[in-house]
Amino acid sequence: MSSHVSQVRSLYKKILLLHRTLPLHLRALGDQYVKDEFRRHKDVGRAEAKLFMKEWEDYAAMLWEQAKQGIEHSEAKGHYGAPLTENKLDYFNEEQIGQLHELMRETTKPKRQFDVVEDDGQKR
Repeated sequence: MSSHVSQVRSLYKKILLLHRTLPLHLRALGDQYVKDEFRRHKDVGRAEAKLFMKEWEDYAAMLWEQAKQGIEHSEAKGHYGAPLTENKLDYFNEEQIGQLHELMRETTKPKRQFDVVEDDGQKR
């Protein structure tokens, strides 16, 4: 197995592992998005693959920092993600803009697809 394939798999697994720190509805959405994106970029050229890996490595680093902050400040409501700069938006093509818009709509729905009710262990 090539070094690049090994690095891609390692990053992919790391991101899915970091998603375990997210609330369930964000984890489900994030896992599916990551799977789709990695599959979609499976056969891209070298330059695009390099940019793809850098962006996902940055995402993993950001998620790691946010997870650590969440653990340190467990009483506070978690903050996830980061603002998307205009500079980064300039690199997006029309299809990616459409995907971003769809992702925004999914994450801002008033009724979440995955409502989780925790069992408090009491019988009623």
